[in-house]
Amino acid sequence: MSSGHWAAKDTHQLLREGDGEPLLLLHGITGSARMWRHVIPLLRSHHHVIAPTALGHHGGALATLWPARIAHVVDDVERLLDRLRYERAHCAGNSMGGWVALELARRGRALSVCALSPAGMWDRIPARTVRKLSLIAAATRGTRRLLPLLAHSARFRRSVLRDNAVHGERVLREDLIGLADDVIGCTVIRDLLSTPEQCTPLSAACPITLAWSQYDRIFPPAKHAPIARQRVPAARFVVLEGVGHVPMFDDPQLVADTILASTAAATRSRPAQAADS
Repeated sequence: MSSGHWAAKDTHQLLREGDGEPLLLLHGITGSARMWRHVIPLLRSHHHVIAPTALGHHGGALATLWPARIAHVVDDVERLLDRLRYERAHCAGNSMGGWVALELARRGRALSVCALSPAGMWDRIPARTVRKLSLIAAATRGTRRLLPLLAHSARFRRSVLRDNAVHGERVLREDLIGLADDVIGCTVIRDLLSTPEQCTPLSAACPITLAWSQYDRIFPPAKHAPIARQRVPAARFVVLEGVGHVPMFDDPQLVADTILASTAAATRSRPAQAADS
């Protein structure tokens, strides 16, 4: 199956490639399916890869309930699984997407979970995180007009992505411009940054991997990883060395290898059976 877009009653950007057991790739706040663009080719020979754009995000379904909440984002992914006729799928997500993947496991919709620096590991969303993400959004809106020129500079790309990547210069100019448009097009950022929700303790309904970026500046591992390990005690925990909060920017191959190790372990842990359909 080649990449493309899937449309239902509402317009919903969806990248789909490959064959095999279904694998959902879930992006972080203000992102889109494009955040997985360089990871998908490394996964498609192993899985039917499905990368949706989240509710209220640029290219995703429009939010209809306000204030928008993480639970609504999870509901939207469940509706997608229903439309694609998958009872369950392997789930991998970064930041907000990692949280959504864990909630899908809680709802019994996950064959496995690989959560990359998942959000929600707090009692209340940290004010520091809200300030940092709000400043990134404001700076993106303020520089968008000049971005096609500025993005030619590797030094600029590294600087502007410093909170999300160790090597922001590895992000291509056209990818950075697309990421900026995604930030500007996100209609639920204020709601999601003010959510009272948190990821509550979770029993292992399926095999779960927590993979924390070594140099995460959004959710520093020293603060957030211990909470994650406490709330998901049965999870396998790994550190992704040399990468920032969005590891797909720094090392797509490392991300793909981590996800494939997660899905392979899940496949080995259950009796041989036909893939969900």
